[in-house]
Amino acid sequence: MVRPSLNDLAAFAAVASHLSFRRAADVMGVSRSALSHAIIGLEEKLGVRLFNRTTRSVSLTQAGARLLARLDPVLQDLDQALDTLSEDRGSPSGALRINANKSGARILLADVVPRFLDLYPDVELDLVSEGRLVDIVEQGFDAGVRLLEAVPRDMIAIKFGGEVRFIAVAAPAYLEGGATPKTPDDLQAHRCIRQRLPSGKRYRWEFAKRGAEIAVDVPGNLTLDDNDLLVQAAAAGRGIAYVPEHFARPFLKSGQLVTVLEDWCPLMPGLALYYPRSRHMPSPLRAFIDLLKQWDRAG
Repeated sequence: MVRPSLNDLAAFAAVASHLSFRRAADVMGVSRSALSHAIIGLEEKLGVRLFNRTTRSVSLTQAGARLLARLDPVLQDLDQALDTLSEDRGSPSGALRINANKSGARILLADVVPRFLDLYPDVELDLVSEGRLVDIVEQGFDAGVRLLEAVPRDMIAIKFGGEVRFIAVAAPAYLEGGATPKTPDDLQAHRCIRQRLPSGKRYRWEFAKRGAEIAVDVPGNLTLDDNDLLVQAAAAGRGIAYVPEHFARPFLKSGQLVTVLEDWCPLMPGLALYYPRSRHMPSPLRAFIDLLKQWDRAG
């Protein structure tokens, strides 16, 4: 039997982790065809089939599952050894992949990311911004950023950036045409700009006051899936929008928008960076977390 190379085994581990040649190829930065050829070559060297493949799915064979069980801790030990060399050299290096929602990415890019890149030029940071909540382990990310309430319970979460508040906003010209809502129920008589969540469902506006909580399925003939677009549509007089406060702040300062239902919009837990409970943390992620905590304390 020809002994496989470390690259062959890393390719196998990537496909086994994602059960997808496309996703594994994206994470490894190679083409899907190159990865497929590497796996075929590995199977030929070992003399066993490692994956069951169809046009729609990929699964491990019994031999593949046995190999993964033995190989995974070996590769983790190797990663830890390489990270130790980086620490001995005095500076983290390698790749750091973070999946964040748009709000989190915007906050990080304002201060933490520039400082991190200046301090650690040998780290390649891949910050992916998207609305849907993904499985960061399955998708090959080191960490994720979401509202604390959305962080999976099996993850370690680090809060940052303080509390957040969703607010209802409208253009003054829109409010001149009718009565300003005083309670969430009054929204039924207004034109609201609804939001489509990444899951495909429409967001029910959530309000609270003196312990009373209410979720409203508001009326409206316009639905959008981006907070910036919601704010722009509200500023254009299309109706009332419900967005995180920092998205609307520039429009509030300029007078293009005003708040309504102010006393029904309480503070809630803010953002958190989260990562899996693994026995080893890559040195770039450790350095990023340390810098994030310093920034949050200073803020």
